[in-house]
Amino acid sequence: MTTNTAFEQLANIIKSRRTSKPAAMNGEKIPDEQINELLELANWAPTHGRTEPWYFFVYTGEGLKNFGKTHADLYWANTPEDKRKEETKEKLEHNVDMASHLIVAVMKRGENPKIPAIEEVAATSAAIENILLGAEAMGLAVMWNTGGMAHSNALKEHLGLGEHDHVMGIFYMGYTDEPAREGKRNKEVSEKVQWFR
Repeated sequence: MTTNTAFEQLANIIKSRRTSKPAAMNGEKIPDEQINELLELANWAPTHGRTEPWYFFVYTGEGLKNFGKTHADLYWANTPEDKRKEETKEKLEHNVDMASHLIVAVMKRGENPKIPAIEEVAATSAAIENILLGAEAMGLAVMWNTGGMAHSNALKEHLGLGEHDHVMGIFYMGYTDEPAREGKRNKEVSEKVQWFR
């Protein structure tokens, strides 16, 4: 049993992290300085060849409202008429209403062909995990969302991304008054690990 205090604190943060849906957020504002601290943590993720492929678009205030409207408009303009729904458009526009900040996390593909694309995705995912764990340590509510137009070419074009770049997620951030839910895993770690001695 590990007795290292730093490890115990980190383990508690990892095991306590939960998703909070935007509708559960209470509208309280996160200081921009705290968002910058989280982005600084992201910048220390592991990266093969120091490509540092993670980039972030941060929205708050009027920018946040504008993103909600743009997201909804992109959905409406790029979804076949027989598949689009007014309630989905409304949800995408108003998901931002009670959030403090929204971050679009992006993997920008580097020009070094020796670095496989999957490693750039992995590095950006590690940067995102740093944000999620830092947010948990700060007592913030976060939802990593890949719905809506997150993986669409329309959003990539709106953000000015290249063909091989990827939006990794849309992160709604704020505070919530709801109690944390109990965590659970579908399988014990022992069912996912093979030891060879």
